[in-house]
Amino acid sequence: MPRDLEGKGAMAIHLAPEVQAVIRSGRLAHFTTVAADGRPHTTVVWVGLDGDDIVIGKLRPDQKVANIRRDPRVSISIEAEGEQHGMQNYLVVEGTARITDGGAPELLRELAQRYIGPGAEFPPMPNPPPGFIIRVTPTRVRGMGPWGTQL
Repeated sequence: MPRDLEGKGAMAIHLAPEVQAVIRSGRLAHFTTVAADGRPHTTVVWVGLDGDDIVIGKLRPDQKVANIRRDPRVSISIEAEGEQHGMQNYLVVEGTARITDGGAPELLRELAQRYIGPGAEFPPMPNPPPGFIIRVTPTRVRGMGPWGTQL
């Protein structure tokens, strides 16, 4: 059931199996936060799922973390299998992010198996810091594919 996020009218949604499959596909995601001056700040990240939340591991604070702490509105885009009329399918998930302390090395180890390959050792350092997990609660799904607008 959808739930109101922080009383702001943004309703959390359930991710359909087709959407979850794209997130688990091992394709890099483009993650956009809102910079202090209102400009978009986009980076490439590994993504995973925890229930319907999309999770991203960060070993150290950076611009993404600072942006989310100030403004939790984010979006994630991922290319997907298939095409329509010569255009690659893609998924866009808009949502509200929050930062939780710790757990980044464990999440990154898990995601490395998908993004680098089975048996990958990651993070590539002894005793990595606990870092942060960015948790994105989806509020809207769109794009081109079974989850979005069809041409």
